[in-house]
Order: sequence, then structure tokens, then C-alpha cells
Amino acid sequence: MLVTQQPVLRRFWYPVMPISHLSTEQPQAFELLGQKLALWLDADSQPVAVKDYCCHRSAQLSKGIVVNGCVRCPYHGWTFNGQGACINVPQLKEDQSIPASYKVQSFKCAERYGYVWVCLDSDPLLPIPYIPEADEPGNRLIPQFYEQWQCSGLRVMENSFDNAHFSFVHAASFGDIQQPAPASSELTPLEFGLVVKSTVPVVNPPAQQKNLRIAEAVTVRHVESTWYMPFSRTLKITYPNGLMHLIFTAATPISDRASQIVQFCVRNDTEAEAKADDVIAFDRQVVMEDQMVLESTNYDTPLDVAVEQHMASDQPGIVMRRKLAALLKQYGESEQRRSHA
Repeated sequence: MLVTQQPVLRRFWYPVMPISHLSTEQPQAFELLGQKLALWLDADSQPVAVKDYCCHRSAQLSKGIVVNGCVRCPYHGWTFNGQGACINVPQLKEDQSIPASYKVQSFKCAERYGYVWVCLDSDPLLPIPYIPEADEPGNRLIPQFYEQWQCSGLRVMENSFDNAHFSFVHAASFGDIQQPAPASSELTPLEFGLVVKSTVPVVNPPAQQKNLRIAEAVTVRHVESTWYMPFSRTLKITYPNGLMHLIFTAATPISDRASQIVQFCVRNDTEAEAKADDVIAFDRQVVMEDQMVLESTNYDTPLDVAVEQHMASDQPGIVMRRKLAALLKQYGESEQRRSHA
């Protein structure tokens, strides 16, 4: 599926960057589903997003500056507010009004969980995913990764629900190559997603023993994973001692070939019990193991389940593909793929 050629995917919210990357002085650039954006904080310190393209001579607004909560084009100084309306044209005389056609396209934009989210359509199909654990008193949110991967979001999502890859991809972190049989899973399809529950025995190396406060060399994860269509998920892991480690991952689609990986975790412990840097370091090892394999896969991930071969543990990914295919059909679209001739 070529994500930039499926209009319905524009009707979802995607995290695009940490809110800390935005300021009231300098706009930032981002590309979402092939759409180039300029983002900044307005006069009320709220994130806003517009098309990164001045309607005058097409200069990138992200190369300009922010003045009084509005972005000023670097070419001729035309200034646009967060709704995309031009509010100042320095070349006009005082008695000349700004034509209504002097405007750029704006997009829905919001902050949640410390990140800026954007929807490219004025009528989103779903709200931003709700993660109740992030709002629970006593829990802490740890920002982890913000990086670009050369792979499709669907590959990242399928991998997240694939119990069969642990023994091989993660043999150096928590997998056991001597135990290749995947743990069984309980699947519950949702209208716009999927919930998968499983109990997974894992290797518990010394660094992780410290993070988990579990001294045994082997432990067990009680896992509840939720897929939020199209390319976000939560992986809620509960350990025998009651520790909860929830990972949110989004593979925000930059283009057909590339995804922006946005990941944070929520834990019910404290910095004194487990340092954030140590938690990130272990999850970094796991993520890099995934990245090495996923970037070798075909970015044009097929929704037609007849195109690739499958085994029993692939069922979550098959559900994802079928649900996305049904979504396209519901909105009058067919799957767009590159020519393989």
C-alpha cells in the first residue's frame, strides 16, 4: 500500500514531533503523508500547522520566523496566522486591504502526551488515542525515541504484535533462540483497531533485572497490546511484581518509504527505583534490533493477504491488513501499489 495515495489515511491524527521542538520564534518543518508542513507555537503557545508553501511565490514558510504568534515568509515578508490567513503584506499601502485569496491551507493541530499531533483532514475519523495510564497520578511518562526509519508503518505495527520474532530478532536482549515457539494470543478486533493479550516468558538480563527490580534470569510478561488504526499502538506489559511498563509507538507516515518513529513509555515506578536513562537504554537495544530487520523489508506492504505467505502467529497482522482493506473499500478507494512489472 502506498500510503500517500490513499486519501482516507489523511483522516487520522498522527504525532509529528515533541512539543518541545516548537517555539514562538522559529517554525519547524515536517512532512506528513507527503504533505510538507510548517509548525510553530502561536501567541497562546498552542501548536499550529499550515502548508509549508507561501501562496505568493511558493517559498517555504518553515524557513521564515514567527512574529507575534504568526509565521512570516522569508521571501517577501508576508505573514500568516495559524488559520492560514494572511494578516500582513508589507508591500501594500495602508489603505489597501489584503485580498481574501492571500491564504495558505491550515490543518488541525493539538498537543497530547508531550507531542504535537496533526490531522490533514478537517473531519478526523477518530480522536487522538486515549491512554489512561498516562493520566494516572503516580505514573511517569518517559520520552524515548524520535527518529526516521526507512520502512512502512504497517510493517512496524505488525512487528509489534508478532510473538514469533522474539527468539531471533531479540536474542541479544530478551528472546531465547532455544524457545522459538511463539506464545499463544487472545485477539479481540475493534472497529478501528485490535486488542491482543498474551503471556510471554522472557530472558531477564542483568541490566533489565535492575530496571524491573526482578533478580531472576527469566521472568514473564503479561501483555495487553492495542492497535490504533492506522499506525499507532500501545504495548502494556505487567510483570509478576506489579511493575507496569507501557510503551506507546507511532510510525507516523512521512512518505511511502519512510516513517517517523515516535515512542514514549509510561511506568508506575519512580526515578529512584529505575533511572529513565537505564529504561531508555534497554528499550533502545530492543528497538534497534527491530529497526535492522524492518528497514530491510518492502515498504510497499500489501493489504491483499494472498501476496505474502503466513503462519498462525501472523493473525494480528492479517487482521490489520483486512481492516485497512475494508477501510479503503468503505471510502471508495482501492489499494494503490507500485508497479512490480
